[in-house]
Amino acid sequence: MPDYPVPAFLTELLHARSPSGYEAEAHAVFDRHVKPAADLYANDALGNRTATLNPGGNPTLMLAGHLDELGLIITYVNKDGFIYFDTIGGHDRSVISGRRVLIQTAAGLVPGVTGKRAIHLMDEADRKKVPEIHEIWIDIGARSKKEALARVAIGDVATYDHEFGLFHGSIGAARAFDNKVGAYIVGETLIRLSREKRKLAAKVVSVGTSQEEIGVRGATTAAYAVDPHIAVAVDVGHATDHPDCDNRKYGETKLGGGPIICRGANINPKVYQRLLAAAKKAKIPYQLEADPRPTGTDARAIQMGRGGVATGLVSIPLRYMHTPSEVVDLEDVERCVKLLVEFAKLIGPGESFNW
Repeated sequence: MPDYPVPAFLTELLHARSPSGYEAEAHAVFDRHVKPAADLYANDALGNRTATLNPGGNPTLMLAGHLDELGLIITYVNKDGFIYFDTIGGHDRSVISGRRVLIQTAAGLVPGVTGKRAIHLMDEADRKKVPEIHEIWIDIGARSKKEALARVAIGDVATYDHEFGLFHGSIGAARAFDNKVGAYIVGETLIRLSREKRKLAAKVVSVGTSQEEIGVRGATTAAYAVDPHIAVAVDVGHATDHPDCDNRKYGETKLGGGPIICRGANINPKVYQRLLAAAKKAKIPYQLEADPRPTGTDARAIQMGRGGVATGLVSIPLRYMHTPSEVVDLEDVERCVKLLVEFAKLIGPGESFNW
């Protein structure tokens, strides 16, 4: 069976190291692939990337996927050259130690490993505890504080050295599917729409947003700047098809089942219905989730932009979120691109989604 064809744009985004506030590597990838397809292209003070297609169109549709990922930031180096850090974004402390990491420095990448006291040196009570962040360190093989600080600096960031790879058909693992797949989808949607011969009614603005993992900060400013009438945020969602996941609490969604379309207070009901119509017209399988409150995605900021935005949320099913090896079916990613292309084409001239 031939290998699943992974788009270069997506592969490059997955390899880009871009903790919140340090998204430069992901910027370069987004710029390289999306800018040539856009009629207008801009960046801003928070590091958002904004690509516009059909700037004279009406209404304005904003598509948002965040470029940032989890990371570690160096805060202290002890006298023996061991590096202490804080976390960027929501980490599971139980999976941090024993990992290879790459520290981004002014002189290039510095490899290291995260360390903690070995289990042999713990008493029975300590073995049952999850270590606190200050009880884990990064070891770069330095013998002193001076030697370590000659190679790294306070404020440098690190990411896990776990690269993307397919392990069965279209199913793969990566340290940052959250949310490189969303950034890819909104960028690729604009690229494909730019190739369509049929003229769009809507102005389409695809935004690679920054700093979602620390409070949807890029989406907040982007929503104000773009001032859209309609928006769809694209992120990852929990696939609940693995052991030890209670569907009574978390709903029922699965890898390979198609994009997850959200319903709830964060979602404009007309946008939701139009997403369903687009999926049905394009014969795209989809799944549903319900969220009774503002979602943990860019959608919560965009919906409240300026005077309010008719907002939807589409998610890619993902297993093992916020771990070094997140798992996604790339068929779901491709289906989501097709869904948003169809959604954009279904918007009529001057159409309002107010209700």
